[in-house]
Amino acid sequence: MNDTIRRQAINKYIQKDPFAAHLGAKIEIIKPGHSRVSLTVTEEMTNFHGTTHGGVIFALGDMAFAAASNSHGLMAVALNVSISFLKATKAGDKLVAEANENHAGSRMALYDITVRDEQTGELVAKSQDLAYRKKEQFVK
Repeated sequence: MNDTIRRQAINKYIQKDPFAAHLGAKIEIIKPGHSRVSLTVTEEMTNFHGTTHGGVIFALGDMAFAAASNSHGLMAVALNVSISFLKATKAGDKLVAEANENHAGSRMALYDITVRDEQTGELVAKSQDLAYRKKEQFVK
């Protein structure tokens, strides 16, 4: 399989994320070591204060992490995630998570994830995520 066809197969595989579909998240960019995922916050995604639930923000960052860490076609799973929540958002806000690979070893890879408010550009959350790469290709 040539590189273009393989890349398309990886993208198609990652785009099938059922949890992302359930939340209405859109995986906008998948390229080696990088991804971008967006989500518009709904009322059902808010907490009792009326702000976006931290679990939704974490999930959005995690989807970007998953897409970026699996973008090479090797099965990758999370080992550790350290997140800081920096700004509250609310229903109607569009959030954008971007994941960037900082280091890729033979078995582990480190990613920086940012979640921003698309309208203001303000940083909503930031995380550093560590992936374990199995020596298992999910697209052959």
